[in-house]
Order: sequence, then C-alpha cells, then structure tokens
Amino acid sequence: MNGPRLLLQWLPIFLLIQLFQISNADLGTASQYRPPYTPTACYGNDASQFPTSNLFAAAGEGIWDNGAACGRQYLVRCISAVVPGTCVPGQTIQVRIVDHALTSGSRPFRVGTTMVLSTTAFGTIAKPSASSVNIEFQQV
Repeated sequence: MNGPRLLLQWLPIFLLIQLFQISNADLGTASQYRPPYTPTACYGNDASQFPTSNLFAAAGEGIWDNGAACGRQYLVRCISAVVPGTCVPGQTIQVRIVDHALTSGSRPFRVGTTMVLSTTAFGTIAKPSASSVNIEFQQV
C-alpha cells in the first residue's frame, strides 16, 4: 500500500526534473559556403585538414575565439528555419572547424552566422536551397 502512495508523492518532482533538465547545447545560426575552401585561416592549403566526410565548418565570430576554435568539433542539428520543412528531422552531424567565416576564401550565403557549414554539412541537416537555419550545437 505504501508503494503506490510513495510513487505518487515523488512523481511530480521527477516530472519537474525531467522538464527542466540542463542542456549542454548552445543555440545559433548556420549558413553555408561553397568551394574554394582553401586556403583556410586554420591550416592554410593543407588538404588533410578536411575530414573525408566533408563535414566541416568555418567559425563565426561567436565561437572563433581568436583562432582557438581551429580543430574543435561540434555536434550540430537544424532546429528551425524561416521556411517550415527546411530542416531534416532527427539529423545530427559532427563538424570540424577549419576556417574563420569572416576571412574565408568563399563568402557565406549569409553573413554573421555562428557557423558556416560546407555544402555537404549544410545539405545533410537542411534543404540546400535555404540561406540560413537555426541550429543547436555542442562542442565534443
């Protein structure tokens, strides 16, 4: 008899904890850029800087950190866009920062975003026709 009553007493607390779980992810925006991807601010003309998956990005001012962002890896997912249905549901990618968006050789579709993704990376999480999307990202 005490078991069900005890469960009912703790259930609201458990639900509140689940509702307000702390997330380690940040929110930002992402755009895309096309080749040429070299030279980069991080690694110059070294072709080995690019992951074989072609999932890489240039860091925007918010995460550039005076070049400390070079080589960092982030989990990124599209959470929304101006046009509904732009995001690929349930798709999360891991990108490597190889460049600085402000100085990249190829200009981003939209200036001022948190990350500028390679065409492969952007097309994996969103429709390639979008100029930018809202993202959730987390350093790994």
